[in-house]
Amino acid sequence: MSDERFESWGRFPKAAPSRVVPVYWRSEVPFVRGAPPFLARGNGRSYGDSCLNGGGTLLTVRTLDRFIALDQERGLLTCEAGATLGEILDLVAPRGLFLPVVPGTQHVTVGGAIANDVHGKNHHRAGNFGAHVESLELLRSDGVRRTCSLAENPELFAATVGGLGLTGLILSATLRLRQLGPGVPQVRAATVALRGLDDFFSRAEEADAAHEFTVAWIDCLATGARLGRGLFTLGDWAAEGLPGARPRRRRLSVPVDLPVSPLNRLTVTAFNRLYYAGGRMASGQRLKHYESFFFPLDHVAHWNRIYGRDGPLQFQCALPRPAAPSAVRQLLGMVARHGEASFLAVLKTLGEVESPGMLSFPRQGVTLALDFANRGERTTRLFRELHETVAVHGGRLYPAKDAHMSGEHFRRQYAEVLPRFRAQVDPAFSSSFWRRVEG
Repeated sequence: MSDERFESWGRFPKAAPSRVVPVYWRSEVPFVRGAPPFLARGNGRSYGDSCLNGGGTLLTVRTLDRFIALDQERGLLTCEAGATLGEILDLVAPRGLFLPVVPGTQHVTVGGAIANDVHGKNHHRAGNFGAHVESLELLRSDGVRRTCSLAENPELFAATVGGLGLTGLILSATLRLRQLGPGVPQVRAATVALRGLDDFFSRAEEADAAHEFTVAWIDCLATGARLGRGLFTLGDWAAEGLPGARPRRRRLSVPVDLPVSPLNRLTVTAFNRLYYAGGRMASGQRLKHYESFFFPLDHVAHWNRIYGRDGPLQFQCALPRPAAPSAVRQLLGMVARHGEASFLAVLKTLGEVESPGMLSFPRQGVTLALDFANRGERTTRLFRELHETVAVHGGRLYPAKDAHMSGEHFRRQYAEVLPRFRAQVDPAFSSSFWRRVEG
């Protein structure tokens, strides 16, 4: 039976499964309760269709959320794949431990973080999430459980990290944690105003060398000499942590879908001006609770509803460092010509730490992420041009955030690893994304 509630965070495209099978125990073999193609699903925080399985069986693993073991001295945590990063931090942060890599939301499951090999504000120092996975337990459709690591089943491990859930069902994982001081971790953060893109590129290398966390918000609607002006956020772990347990913070919520998205060129222009001016006035160092620093959008539940029922579409690319200044200028100029506006525009560097994952998205250079309200064919035309520009500059697109990538672009951008990856794909597993780009 289908369930329309199982959609991606971007809510596009629509793809209802034929059957939804919750997985409760690592010891069970859930394949007998559905029919192929199968796909595991965590918390549905992928933007596009990599977490969708139209017409197939979704194996939902949020019910597979137990902690198995915590070795505090060695900094090792073993947990089931349905546990979220937020649930892990609730457990380990008061003990002075932290995940080495976190994305922009803590509502991602461990299985999802591995399958999409997520990255964060410290990629230049720590690399991807997958670089800190000690081992994982994978259930294949033949009913055999395999332990995968760099030493055991290494090819299957490399295909599973960043493998979009196509190699089987991740049951559990052992993660290496970062050892910090006592108390709930805080970040000593500073904000620096950027006059434009040249300012970002001239500061980025020095900022990465001096700080563990770096990321820039940019005003994608600024033009001329101010093109790419923004706010550069720099951060490092504070020596002192907060005493006691993690405080429960009051959260806002968007209760219903807005009939029409208020995010248009006029409203985003006004917001960007106010945000930039406020950031300039608030420049300087201050201590931030880790939630406020890493997950600011998590304080607004269901924020994707602001974009309306058709949801937000995200574009994210990785560009080689030599091509990045020219490519980013072209991409922002393209957005302006189409009359579109991105409410969330993020620019950051990617370091040289390699991930063990074959299909892992980051590569050394720069990544640009933009969010747009879905306006149908008008937005689709923009994405086609953006994608072609990325291809021309030797860049690649992020499958976890994608809803429009062509099969040609996917095969070209991941050509070096696709033959090895295909050899490890479980024949009974697939997704709406995989069928779209692989036919």
